Amino acid sequence: MPEIQHPAPEDLRRDPRPLLGRTALVTGASRRGGIGYAVARRLAAYGASVYLHHHVPHDAAQPWGADPEGPEGVAAGVREARSDPGAVVAHGPGDLTDPKAPASLIATAAEALGGRLDIVVANHALSGSDGTLDEIDADMLDAHWATNTRSVILLAQAYARLRTAQPTRTPGGRLLLMTSGQDQGSGMPGELAYALAKGALASATRTLATTFADLGVTVNAVNPGPVDTGYLTGEVYDTIASMFPAGRWGMPDDPARLLAWLATDEAAWVTGRVIDSEGGFRRG
Repeated sequence: MPEIQHPAPEDLRRDPRPLLGRTALVTGASRRGGIGYAVARRLAAYGASVYLHHHVPHDAAQPWGADPEGPEGVAAGVREARSDPGAVVAHGPGDLTDPKAPASLIATAAEALGGRLDIVVANHALSGSDGTLDEIDADMLDAHWATNTRSVILLAQAYARLRTAQPTRTPGGRLLLMTSGQDQGSGMPGELAYALAKGALASATRTLATTFADLGVTVNAVNPGPVDTGYLTGEVYDTIASMFPAGRWGMPDDPARLLAWLATDEAAWVTGRVIDSEGGFRRG
């Protein structure tokens, strides 16, 4: 039996910039009120260079609307959080319902970040255009599948091919997915198409973790629970807030802290997991 090796004392001290020199793609980072923006700021604060993907038409069609300062305003907020002044913060559009768009996005992000991509955070999602079992139709199901599931798997495929083609694989490869608590409590009967699409990602997480293991990449999914991204107000908002032990909604930076930690070497032994980050949310 080999002797147990413990880390040296200096290796136990927390590095304030654990992602220094690494590169990351964050999808769905279109507005400063969203989780993608919060994640990107955390990664930049940890030292990473970041490419922000956005699809402004989706937000513009929602009740909350597009960010008033546009993608460059979002990027400016991420640059402000950088701990490494030399880190790159770039951004670009992409309609990921186009089957060719995920591979193009991976290539574009890698090129913008110096030819390498270490971390992929698949944060984008389709909101709305959904309903109960009686209300959904084929178009709703197809739309959620195309955005929330198919595009993520195609991103994973392109990322795997990029890692395979690299002559030297750098450590710290990460693929981070987002689910929505569709398997908790009574599920999401009012958003069936969304729940099905996100559930497929949760189901695929372990398989993807096995697939990526030889590429030096861990794969995990995070369920952030209800997060205040500006989509709900009034009495319903207060009712949901009361379902948290802390009496408040999750804020975008709450799941962002977990996602950023999963991107660091401290989480190198965590893979194939769906992790709830819900602040003790009590579902009915």
